[in-house]
Amino acid sequence: MATRKKYIQRALTVILVLTGINIAAAYFHGRWDLTAEKRYTLTANTRQMLRKLDSPVEIEVFLKGDYPASFRQLAQATTELLEEFREYGKQNIRFSFISPGQGMTDSARLKFLGELTAQGIMPFNMKVQQESNDGFAEKLIFPGALVHYKGKTIGVNLLKNQGGQDPMQTMNNSEALLEYQFAYAINKLQEKGKPLVGYMLGHGESLGAEVYDALTTLQTNYALDTLTLQSAGYIPHDFDIILFAKPAGAFSDVDKLKIDQYVMNGGKVLWFIDESNATMDSLQQHPNFFAFDRGLNLEDLLFRYGVRINQDLVMDLQSDAIPLVVGNVGNRPQIQPVPFPYFPLLMPTKAHPIVKNLDMVLSRFVSSLDTIKNDAISKTILLTSGNNSRTNRLPAQISWDIVKTQPNPREYRAKHLATAVLLEGHFTSLFHNRQDPAAVSALQQASGKPFRDATDTINKMIVVSDGDLIANAVSRKEGPLQMGINEFNPGFAFANKEFFLNCLAYLSGNGGIMEARNKELTLRLLDGEKIRQEKTKWQAICFLVPVGLVLLFAMIFQFIRQRKFAE
Repeated sequence: MATRKKYIQRALTVILVLTGINIAAAYFHGRWDLTAEKRYTLTANTRQMLRKLDSPVEIEVFLKGDYPASFRQLAQATTELLEEFREYGKQNIRFSFISPGQGMTDSARLKFLGELTAQGIMPFNMKVQQESNDGFAEKLIFPGALVHYKGKTIGVNLLKNQGGQDPMQTMNNSEALLEYQFAYAINKLQEKGKPLVGYMLGHGESLGAEVYDALTTLQTNYALDTLTLQSAGYIPHDFDIILFAKPAGAFSDVDKLKIDQYVMNGGKVLWFIDESNATMDSLQQHPNFFAFDRGLNLEDLLFRYGVRINQDLVMDLQSDAIPLVVGNVGNRPQIQPVPFPYFPLLMPTKAHPIVKNLDMVLSRFVSSLDTIKNDAISKTILLTSGNNSRTNRLPAQISWDIVKTQPNPREYRAKHLATAVLLEGHFTSLFHNRQDPAAVSALQQASGKPFRDATDTINKMIVVSDGDLIANAVSRKEGPLQMGINEFNPGFAFANKEFFLNCLAYLSGNGGIMEARNKELTLRLLDGEKIRQEKTKWQAICFLVPVGLVLLFAMIFQFIRQRKFAE
């Protein structure tokens, strides 16, 4: 009886302890990330933002359905991330997985899918095998999410296209960017006032259809205004960023003084500059033409800030294609895409969150650039050419004939020619010790600020040696396309738009959120050749070892049992 009572007391104690542990775990619990790359650990800025949420964030993820294993893996990674978000955001993070358009009529579904595309969630055309196994059917899926906060909505594209990359690596990179994508969306929805971007005019910059996507992108994500530099007495410091998009005319010293003093007072500048006058229109109108230096007169200003755009054009064997008539079939010309070396595909250096996990960027007639030694300015190269490059000094003859002959690889020996650079540090004025008293006096009177010789705090700017990088093609049927799309191959978009947005986000002060772009997940793939060679051995091990262990355990158990009862 005493023994029975003791067992009952022990059982009750165990039950009470387990119940107490479960109750405590509901209020106090911890999580340990044991992965080498800290896959499940959010950055400090993301955690801080989630803790400060003052209203619920509703997230709809469109990854529910019968998808291939890779998309199920992306859905699982998204679930794990949002659960981690909920650990810090508590009841203010709510998410659900749905199938887009489910339960809607055909017309309502088409309208809804169009709204997803307008939100930047690009469809993915997937081939699925039919149940009858007699072929494949195409199915559009939308690997994205809608984030809702206080009546505002923003789209998140979860699948990052990686041109020419292994599909598994593409999915891996998409998983690595999940935290940044959702954190950026929530941060944008929380903004009470959008940063003001000044689109600079007066030097031949365009406001036409070729920059429609750039202007639309700016209007969607920022407050946008234009400013004609010559007619303005100064650049207002209300502008958080000023943007120069492919200027074509020369800058006077007065213009450069206005830019210089804007920078000295902490203003951020994003430059997209074409050093040559080579354009696609020139190539279409004249099969052979000479490209000359534009004479922008910006060399001394940029040199003082730490960079020099060279008077050349980069040629690369890794380049975008153009349609070329290669023969005739019957009475019809035979056209096929041919790589054009003057349209290099620029590679992200991965040296900074702006270009981390970024796809290739499409360029047109880009120049190389060099950085200038200046201990006060740090230079981070963002984009470069590929492994097989060369330069053609200006003036340069541009001709269609170059694509009709096989390029000689020995002529393309240069590697990683810089084409975009981030400058950060204490900038010194170009007009230090060389002031024009009249111009300085007029600027001071207009701005109400004294002339500054240098910046007080760390400032930053980005210089890109291709003005066409943020230009878009214009289709005769569809009108302006997204930047980074070749009008002759509209099914794929390079990362021009993402690069543009990342530059703006970093310059406008969202560098903390961008730290999440530094996350890199290691893809630990099995050795295919080793699997083929040792397949039988490992199959035998996986089958025989568990069976052997069970038999060994049974023999030991039987031996102990026999000895026990024999005694």
